[in-house]
Amino acid sequence: MEYERLVRRQKEFFKMGKTKKPGFRIFYLRKLLKWMEENEDRILRALSQDLGKSSTEGYMTEIGMVKEEIRFNMKHLTFWAKPKRVKTPATQFPSFSFIYREPYGVVLIMAPWNYPFQLTVAPLIGAISAGNCAVLKPSSYSVHTSAMIQEMIREVFPSGYVTVVTGGREENEALLSEKFDYVFFTGSPKAGKSVMEKAARHLTPVILELGGKSPCIVDETADLKTAARRIVWGKFLNAGQTCVAPDYVLVQHSVKKKLIHYIEKQIQKMYGFAPLDNEEYSSIINQRHFKRICGLMDERKVIYGGRTDSMTLKIEPTVMDSVTWDDAVMKEEIFGPILPIMSYYDLKEAVSAIDAQSRPLALYLFTKDKKRESFILREFSYGGGCINDTVVPLATPYLLFGGAGQSGMGKYHGKASFDTFTHEKSIIRKSLLEDPPLWYPPFWDYLKTRKKLM
Repeated sequence: MEYERLVRRQKEFFKMGKTKKPGFRIFYLRKLLKWMEENEDRILRALSQDLGKSSTEGYMTEIGMVKEEIRFNMKHLTFWAKPKRVKTPATQFPSFSFIYREPYGVVLIMAPWNYPFQLTVAPLIGAISAGNCAVLKPSSYSVHTSAMIQEMIREVFPSGYVTVVTGGREENEALLSEKFDYVFFTGSPKAGKSVMEKAARHLTPVILELGGKSPCIVDETADLKTAARRIVWGKFLNAGQTCVAPDYVLVQHSVKKKLIHYIEKQIQKMYGFAPLDNEEYSSIINQRHFKRICGLMDERKVIYGGRTDSMTLKIEPTVMDSVTWDDAVMKEEIFGPILPIMSYYDLKEAVSAIDAQSRPLALYLFTKDKKRESFILREFSYGGGCINDTVVPLATPYLLFGGAGQSGMGKYHGKASFDTFTHEKSIIRKSLLEDPPLWYPPFWDYLKTRKKLM
């Protein structure tokens, strides 16, 4: 089989031992960074062709984040890769204990289409930093970016070190039938279940970066103008096609009208009165998703926006009010520029409503009340989030990124990426100078001593 040969070639390259040297890893990370700097226009053009992204948004959400991740990893990976001395219990005297870090081997990275450059290359940086070889499978929906990534990898890496497989579902299935040492998948919960099931046949460890309906809670103490600006930015970035976008807003009833007013003003300020004609406003990836998102709109509940253009695949930033859990827009992750507004009277009521759903990838809270902040942080399990902002934890290498429950498993970004792609090997080095007899038969002679030590 074609993919069997491909995986075998990668494993042969890994067995050469080159990737286990930190200097080798840093050399290729630096080479990747240089390629990106020299070909920035190519990357931005591909992103524009696939998603209508402006140069500013493309750089901010894709190129800039990846560059920062590369620099951070180059700076720290030599230290991360060193064996770590840990304590040894008295029962093992005389000896020393260490944790040795080693790469898994050949990893498969399966990326989505919504941030097609960042979500392909960011995991690759972690895999390379940890010393692995990699097979990349970018999305078939983001055709131009996937083709550009294939060219980039071909120009930067030896084919046995890192390679790219393009194509659709058939290629995904074929790759997952092969035995990789680790699988990193970003996509929907439904596809994630399939990936995990196929990886289980080979007992291959996986990391699943999925999604879900990430709530945004706004209480009566919040700075409503700031909340509106940050909600609008986080929700309509990339036309809502962001896994950690605020999926819906739960606002305290007493301030709902004010918040909606400020949200409408912010949409106008950021995207103008004709967003469909705004070149800085992204389009939907394809007709299938365009129709799906349009099908989630209830015209009776649309209070702002709602217009669409099937030729440019653009949907206006749209606000829906008086939404209930029975509406179509609340039955699935929206992944588009529709913002449903729901209200609550008491925070416990909001907590109960959110808690009845699957654990989200992100949760956002706008409040000035420290007690409410503590209550929300303590009460909920979710991937990560913000107090008084949205989306931004995604953009720092100092924070781990990942889901919980239905929204995913495993973490990455910064050192978490290195740890994800690293196997930690525990070793005890025993001294040959002494060999206390208390561990050897006959045991009864040293029982009292053993009890004290243990």
